[in-house]
Amino acid sequence: MARMPGTPGAPEAQPGSGSPEARALTAAVTRLRRALRSSIRTEYPWEHLPMAQVELLQVCVEHSPVRVSELAARRRLAQSTVSGLVATMVRNGLMTRAVDSGDRRAAAVSATDAGRLRLAAWTRAHERRLDHALTALPDADRAALRAALPALARLAACLEDADGAGS
Repeated sequence: MARMPGTPGAPEAQPGSGSPEARALTAAVTRLRRALRSSIRTEYPWEHLPMAQVELLQVCVEHSPVRVSELAARRRLAQSTVSGLVATMVRNGLMTRAVDSGDRRAAAVSATDAGRLRLAAWTRAHERRLDHALTALPDADRAALRAALPALARLAACLEDADGAGS
């Protein structure tokens, strides 16, 4: 299979596929996520928090208490999926569930102290792993990544806005 220059493992474009930039970015993001997920479990074997739970904890820490329906909307997941994840996280002591004070028919969840500590440990482990990898790169690559961060944040915002417009 042919590879795109500069993107190891990226398949050659098929007719009707996205731009070269979109293909290359998709390949790079996919490979980066896979490598980070794999390396974090190799170097930090205690860390087995699934990404879906990490994302829910992130929202809970930022917006507690938060309704399950809002969690689902913010993460663009089915409410039944979020309810199941929340039930698991409540059983594991990472979240608490209570009746929403604004609507007694709804449930609101909050991160527990244990959930906040677990999320902080997860974040520190990922940052250490990335710091280690960044130090292995040449200065020019680190500078290019640093310069790309604002554009990547704007790209993420555009994707979030586009997703929100379609909901």
